[in-house]
Parts: sequence; structure tokens; C-alpha cells
Amino acid sequence: MNADPAHSESPLDGTTARTSVPARDARTLTVPDPNRAMSLPPEAITLVEVIQRVHHEDKLLAELAVETARLSGVDAVDILLKTGNDSLVLRATTIAPEYVGRLRIGRGIGISGKVLSQQERYIIANDFSEHPHYTRYPGYEEIYQAAVVEPLWMDGDVAGVVMYRSLKRWRPGSRQIKKIDALTQGIAFTLKTFRTAFLAGNHDNRIGALSEVSSIITNSPYLEEILQLLVNMTAQQFGYRVCTVRLLDVPNQELVLRATQATVKAYQRKRAIRLGESIAGRALVERQTIVVPDVQVEADYIGHDLAVEQGLRSMICIPLAIRDRPVGVLTCYTSELHEFDEDEIRALETLAQQAALSIEHAKLQVRSTLMQEMHHRVKNNLQQVVSLLRLQLRHSHYRSIEEAINDSLARILAIASVHDLLSREDLDHVGVRGIAEALVHHQQQSFVLPDRRIEFAVRGEDVRLNMNQATQVSLILNELIQNAVEHGFATVNEGEIHINIETQDLEVVLWVSNNGDALPEGFDYRTASHLGLQIVANLSRSLGGTFTINDKLGWTVGEVRFARSTSE
Repeated sequence: MNADPAHSESPLDGTTARTSVPARDARTLTVPDPNRAMSLPPEAITLVEVIQRVHHEDKLLAELAVETARLSGVDAVDILLKTGNDSLVLRATTIAPEYVGRLRIGRGIGISGKVLSQQERYIIANDFSEHPHYTRYPGYEEIYQAAVVEPLWMDGDVAGVVMYRSLKRWRPGSRQIKKIDALTQGIAFTLKTFRTAFLAGNHDNRIGALSEVSSIITNSPYLEEILQLLVNMTAQQFGYRVCTVRLLDVPNQELVLRATQATVKAYQRKRAIRLGESIAGRALVERQTIVVPDVQVEADYIGHDLAVEQGLRSMICIPLAIRDRPVGVLTCYTSELHEFDEDEIRALETLAQQAALSIEHAKLQVRSTLMQEMHHRVKNNLQQVVSLLRLQLRHSHYRSIEEAINDSLARILAIASVHDLLSREDLDHVGVRGIAEALVHHQQQSFVLPDRRIEFAVRGEDVRLNMNQATQVSLILNELIQNAVEHGFATVNEGEIHINIETQDLEVVLWVSNNGDALPEGFDYRTASHLGLQIVANLSRSLGGTFTINDKLGWTVGEVRFARSTSE
């Protein structure tokens, strides 16, 4: 790959077949005046019609690549545009869309870089990847045999490169070259026309975009839907590469990523930002919109590597607030160096105000709905308590009534801990770490005997679960922790109990481990008389998950795996 997703080239029958278009002849490829559109060749006129179907530049370029491949009859087309530092970035391709915005080529590097610097066409008739200037891109396997690589002229300068590819040997004749020239000219004209129209109609465009986004988020009653619609519609209507929303976690004074339309997992997992930290943290503290010309070189920006990898350049960060109360931040990134003008900033600030009100309204609606639904949840939880008590009645292993009552109390308190966290945390989701820490505190206060020296540690992610799953997980953790205390330290007086929480792909994994007494040889919880472990197994199955308990490296490890539900 020629340092672009699949850009390489090669000699023509052992000799580099290269047709140069000197700079003095390049005037024939210069984009004509918009008023002369009808003087373009028929192929170029067809490309101009694409403008009627798109609303932002990335979509325009993507459709231009598809149409150009169809009209030219080649197997693939790539469009690379010049950036502010004279390098090339892949903006559209018909074969490797995952590289769009990520693939960057320095001037003079690879075939595309040579075409940019030398301002001349390259024709590679066969053995594309063997060309002396071919540069392979990591992760891309070259399958094309031939290519024509054309400079893209706009206003008397090379604004980029268009690569026409063939899976087979290809020596284009003069008629084909003329057609390719016309199509390349059409791409340049269409792009310039789109940019001219966008700039001329910026105010009206942005008012229309603002109205559409505001209308959509106002009509949704659900917080998660509002946030996702906000980032998706803002990116689409304003032509941004990435949009994100971070909401303020008041107790921890952190901005937590809650929505982004970026599909890259590394971006979706970006860590929380403390108030005052980085650009987003400053914007909310100062209650001011902050514009960063280039995040790839901005010293205060967190995540330069990811910005480079994803092709993020200019950024605007707008605080979300209701009166003097901070709510979060809306951040938008462009794929090219971009100057946010006053109209654009004003439109985004208005949108941010509307979004903050919609977010607050959704929270109030959800809390109201939760109050109405709470009696159903309480009823369900009481039924769960009844079921647990009936299970206890069928097990006669308790040595005293006090022991049986303590077991019941622990299970009821485990459910109560979820309700307590629900009243203090965000809407209808509860963090598993918070549950585990509450249960550990309760165990230390009530069930660990004075002569036992047991250290507890809760580690891992604060995975957020809905009410139903959180209640079941609280009972599971309660049983595993209590089992570790009672049976893991029946003879050993000191040791450690670790609770670990992780997400692996789409699963949540919980481990409760202790280094006390080892499991009996041949132990199988399915045949043992441990009520607690049977409860864990039943609850794990109700979550659609699995439960195992084994000795590992001197530790007794109970493991529960289940898929996290995304809704209540």
C-alpha cells in the first residue's frame, strides 16, 4: 500500500511507465470558474450532480469516489487531499473505508507523495507493489496490479491526488487517459463548487442544521437517546469528523464520556477528565467556549496519539450549563485544519444550551418515571426475599435461629445497597464497584469475627448496570463475599479477599478470591450443601451467565460471567 490504504504502484514491463504533466501544462486541469460548469466534459457534469444528494464534504467525497470508479470502469478509486502541512490524507476510497482520515502520507513519500511533489501523472501498468516508490501501509494487503495516479488541480495548485486502480494489468490508451483527466477535473470542480456554496450559505445552512438538531433532541424523552442523537446529528449537519458529549459526575468532579458517534473502541473508552483538566475540563470550569486550532500539537490536549491515529485536527469545546449549574461539554472535531467563524460558534453555543435543557428535562422525566415504577421494583425485590427465605427453610444446616436470621439480613441488605446507590447515582444505573464496596463495608462491620484479620480489596472497572442486573449482582457478590469470610477463613485467622470487576468484549466478569482455607479435594458446589453457592449459580443463570469456583495458584476463586444488558 502506498502509504495510503492500498496505494502502490509499479513498472510497466520492467520500466516505469510515467506520463508527466508539467506544471506549465497543468493549466488545462485547473478548475474552471463555477459559472462555466456546463463547459465541463459530460463525465464531469455527472459528478457535479452528486452535490444535490449530500450535505457535508466527507459524504461528497465518498460518493465522488464511487461515481468516479463507475464512470471510469476501474476497480477502485482513492481520493487524497493535501493538508495544511503539505502532506496527504485519505479522504475517500471505494476499497478501504476504515483508513479514511487515518492514512497520512508525507510529501514525496510513496507514489501519491511523489505525484503531489512532482505534479505529474504516474501510470503503473503491472506489479504495482513492486514499484520502487511503493510504500506499504501496516495492516493492508495489496491486491491491485496497476494504477493511474493523477494530480488534482484546483486554482492553479495541486490540492491532492486521485488514484485509479485495476486488479489486472492495465495500460490505458489515450482515450482512457483523456476520460480519467476529465473525471479528475470533475472531482476538483465539484469539490470547489461545494465548498464555495457552503461558505456562501454558511449562515442559512447552520440555522437549518441548528433547527433540525434542536427539534430532534427536544422530542426525545430518553437521556441516552438524546445524547446519541445530539452527537450523530451535530456531526452530520455540521460536517464534523467526531462529536462527543461528556457529562459531569458531580460526586467525583469528573467529566465522563457518555456519547460519541466515533466507532473506534479506543475513542469510546477514553478516560474521565477532571474538572479543570485538559480542554474540556477548562471549558466547563471557565464557562467559556474554547477553540483549539490543532489538537495534534496542542500541549494541554489529552490524547495526541489517538488524535493523530483518527485524523482529528481542529476542535471546539462548548460547555453545557443551566444557569450557573454545569452539566457537561459538547466537543466537535474536524478532519482538517478549520477556522470556526462567529456564525458557527454562535450556532453551536445555542445548540449546547438547548441540549443542556433537554438533558435536564430527560433526567427529571426519568426520575419521575422511576418513582412511579419504584413500587413495582420493591414488590419484585420483596418476592425475591420471600424466595430466598423459602430456600433457607428447605436447608436445615443452620446451627441456630440467629445464624439463619443473619443470613437473611445480609441478603436483604445487599438488595438495599442497590436502592441506596440508585438514590445517589445517575438515574437508573448503578456501578458494580459501588455495590462491592458497600457490601465489603457491611461484612467488615457485621460478620468478620474480632479474631480474624482479613484485608479486603475491590479493584477494576465501575461497570454500570441497570436496576434488574444490579440487584442480582449485589446478591451474587454478597453470597461470594460471605462464603469467602465463613468458609475461606474457618481455620485460618488472617488473609485477603479480593473482588475484581472487568469487562471482556461484551461480558462482565466478577471474581471473588481468597487465600484462606483451600477448597476440599474434589469439591463441587452442585453437590455440596452450600446454599449460598447454589444461590450464586441460580442467579448467574438468570443473568444468562456462568458460575465456577476453583483453586488457582493457592487462591480460591469464584468467577461469574454474564452479558451486560443495555436497557432496563
